[in-house]
Amino acid sequence: MSVIQVIAVCVAAVAGAIDIRQHRIPNWITFGSAGVALAYHAVSGGSAGLLAAALGWCLGAAAFFLPFALGGLGAGDVKLVAALGAWLGPGDALWLALFTGAAGGLLALGVALARGYLREAIGNLWLLLMHWRIAGVTILPEITLQHGRGPRVAYGVAIFAGTVVTVWMR
Repeated sequence: MSVIQVIAVCVAAVAGAIDIRQHRIPNWITFGSAGVALAYHAVSGGSAGLLAAALGWCLGAAAFFLPFALGGLGAGDVKLVAALGAWLGPGDALWLALFTGAAGGLLALGVALARGYLREAIGNLWLLLMHWRIAGVTILPEITLQHGRGPRVAYGVAIFAGTVVTVWMR
């Protein structure tokens, strides 16, 4: 495992632990990590390294922007995936988003089962799909993080799992 991979896993682990305790991922870890990643890659790889890190950041942010814009994820989740994309680069940023999404789905399913919320979660998913079918892909306020009644998922844990799998698969 490279130094960059170790740093990415450590950043994701710290953010996941904070998310479990505080139900948020603070800016000092997302913006701080992204800034250090950009500087590291600029120093170690010159302009090509900086460009790769910046592209990784952009792809990480873009991959989770739509779920955030629709009220399904917090901004800290998007910023964390972007920061990890800056560390891992553009190719791994896409894998990170894919593996994080899979881990997030499994985590949400586990939380829904544990809290007796599975039936309502499936109903909400159906409601969302029907809303999108009729109104297009727009926010459905009743089921957003801000207004929804469902149990909260510390998505930083899913991002940590997605980071571990991304690094492991490399």
